[in-house]
Amino acid sequence: MEPKLLLVEDEPGMLEEMYTYLQREGFRVLTARTGNEALTIACSERPDLVVLDWMLPEKSGIDVCREIRQTSNCGIIMVTARSDESDKIVGLEIGADDYLTKPFSLRELASRIRALLRRMRGPEDRPMFLERDNLMIFEAKCQVFKDGKEIQLTRTEFKILYTLAARPGMVFSRLQLLKTALTDEYMGYERTMDSHIRNLRRKLGDDPANPRYIQTVYGFGYRFGEQS
Repeated sequence: MEPKLLLVEDEPGMLEEMYTYLQREGFRVLTARTGNEALTIACSERPDLVVLDWMLPEKSGIDVCREIRQTSNCGIIMVTARSDESDKIVGLEIGADDYLTKPFSLRELASRIRALLRRMRGPEDRPMFLERDNLMIFEAKCQVFKDGKEIQLTRTEFKILYTLAARPGMVFSRLQLLKTALTDEYMGYERTMDSHIRNLRRKLGDDPANPRYIQTVYGFGYRFGEQS
């Protein structure tokens, strides 16, 4: 079945262009023009991927992204005219998977959508889940359970955790983890990895002074504890 997309854009002309092009490219396409409408459709239709404008009526794209991430691990591409590095980092840290700056071509948009969908699917021969001490990590659904209770992670946080947990004891540099979790456009933002790790430790209940799961290897990067 064709992937289901939700396009969220308040400018009618641009929304129509994206809708028409992506339908021709074989996607099922839903549209919304306000933040509240986007949340309603995201909840009822469960799209595979959301293309989300930063500036929206009623509720900003950042707020929409944050709320979607509370209940869904769908792909999210932020679209905006803002090009500041700090804005990109904010979008990525609250749960966006990619960031596209206006103006952009429709061909580039379609390519980014396909690339993100490929990363979301992943190789089909991986195990159904990882069991690490009191954690169970399900890759296909991007779900993590600790002592039987689900922990809500962003897609980026999940990718980082899965990469580390799949190879306990192996040290990954910040750049290696960024390549796993984010798009090539953000390879220079290595300092964002420390923020993701802090958030992961907090959600996992991992003591930063003596981490059980995600351990810092000073001067190199991070690893998943071999005894976990």
